[in-house]
Amino acid sequence: MGIHRLPNGFVRGAQASCLWGQRASRLLSRMIASLPVIMKRAGRMPAHPTARMAVLLAWIVPLSISGAAKNRSAMQLPGYKAVRVHYGPLNKMIMSVQINGHPANLLVDTGSNQLILDAEAAELFGVRPSPRGLLYIRSTKIQGQSLPVGFVQNMSAGSMNFGSSLVTLRRASHADAADAAFDGVLGLDILFRHKALINCRTKLVFFKVDQARRINLGSVAASEKFTRVPIQREETGALTVPCSIRGQTTRLLVDTGAFVTILHEGFVKSLGLAAEPTRITAQFGRGASKRISAAKIDDLNIGVFKVPPKKFGVAPLPQFALQQGSSKIAGILGMDALYIHHAIIDLDGMNLFLK
Repeated sequence: MGIHRLPNGFVRGAQASCLWGQRASRLLSRMIASLPVIMKRAGRMPAHPTARMAVLLAWIVPLSISGAAKNRSAMQLPGYKAVRVHYGPLNKMIMSVQINGHPANLLVDTGSNQLILDAEAAELFGVRPSPRGLLYIRSTKIQGQSLPVGFVQNMSAGSMNFGSSLVTLRRASHADAADAAFDGVLGLDILFRHKALINCRTKLVFFKVDQARRINLGSVAASEKFTRVPIQREETGALTVPCSIRGQTTRLLVDTGAFVTILHEGFVKSLGLAAEPTRITAQFGRGASKRISAAKIDDLNIGVFKVPPKKFGVAPLPQFALQQGSSKIAGILGMDALYIHHAIIDLDGMNLFLK
């Protein structure tokens, strides 16, 4: 199963929170850098080597895609500003930012439509709910919950200045507070506004600053043996990609905030696939935690990209994840698969590149 320790992070066999909102020349040799990664056995996973769900303990040889290692140009892409991210516990892609001059950490989350801050952290940054007189920006709803809206005067990351922005304020639950390594969520409102290019493998996010600049990622990606998969933005704002299993076509949500790829239990059962129990649970939004099973999938295709046979998580996904307008959703494409397959998420061209 694709549950892996990413750089600087690990998957524990404990409860995981999947956050949702109303929610390389060469590939670009400037974009790809070499890096090692250790994959460790999950902390509470069965220690016996014949454990039903295989979480590998191994070294992955440092990648050397087009010899970009140790090349400072890996941080350069004409017309864009690059910001480094790092991986925290549970495969969380974390970006260090400045909010009103205060240091903060935000989860880069394509599964959220909005910039969200923990309400207590926001107070420390000088961000508070809008006055009641400003009714049109006073509150917003996420999963049926009405939440106050505040205003960030300035937010920056590295050399990238995002300027001012509205921000949703949400108080963390006790479980969230215990596990959180970040102060909020950098969602699609900011990512789309700056036409972000997210390189999951090289730990770089590029933000477009020259709107007249055009890059042809498709041809470069093809020369580097990447496969292009078109991204669709649903009525709800969610990002999805086409997929098929056993000839059944459906779609997957592209969610960098999800620590692992999970397929909907009902869909897996309808294909006649058997799932085995594991000791890992996940929490979706603010709902109750659910046990994740594992099923081996031999013929998963994401667009025309064939995923090698492996085990994937299986769980009953909540309706807010499955209901994305008229599209049929069968699962979440999480950070494990995105990292392993060198995913590049291009929100300008609306493409996902995999290899």
